[in-house]
Amino acid sequence: MFFSHVVDQTLKKIKSQTANLLTLTNMSLGGFAILAATQGQLNLSVVLIFVAALADRFDGMAARKLNIESELGKQLDSMSDVISFGVAPALLLYQGILHSFGFPGLFFTVFYMSCGAFRLARFNVTESNGYFTGLPITAAGCLATLAYLFNPLIPSHLYLFIMIALSFLMIASFKFKKM
Repeated sequence: MFFSHVVDQTLKKIKSQTANLLTLTNMSLGGFAILAATQGQLNLSVVLIFVAALADRFDGMAARKLNIESELGKQLDSMSDVISFGVAPALLLYQGILHSFGFPGLFFTVFYMSCGAFRLARFNVTESNGYFTGLPITAAGCLATLAYLFNPLIPSHLYLFIMIALSFLMIASFKFKKM
C-alpha cells in the first residue's frame, strides 16, 4: 500500500513538471544558441533556435493535454522565450550581419530584444481571450532566424529594416486568433 502511494505521488510530480522540463529545454537551447553565436558558430546557433521553437511548441501542448497549466509555467515560458526568440536571434543577426553597421546595428539589435520583452510582459498581464496581440516573439524569432539563412541573397542593409519591422510587429496592437 505504502509503495503504491509513493509511486503514485512520484508519477504525479513527474507529470506536473513535464511542461516545465520542456520549457527549460527551450531556454537551454536558446542559451546554447547565444553561446554558439558569440563563438562564431552561427549555423549551429540557427539550428539551436529552431529546435528551441519545437520545444516551445511542445511545452504548451503538454501543459494543456496533461491539464497542468500554471502561473509559474506561464512566467517560465515567457522568460525562456525572451532568451530563445529575443536574445538568441538578435545576437545571431548582430554577429552575422548587423555588427558591420556600427551603432545602428547595435541599436536595432537591442530594440528588437526590448520589444520582445515588452510583448511578453504585455501578454502575461492581459487576459487570454483566444487572440494574440501583436506578433508572438516565437514567430518573430523564427522569422529573424530564417532571414539569416538568406544572408547571401538579401542585401545587408535590409536586415536593419527586418529587425525594426519585427520589433514593431511584436508591440503592435493588432489581434489575430490563436491556433
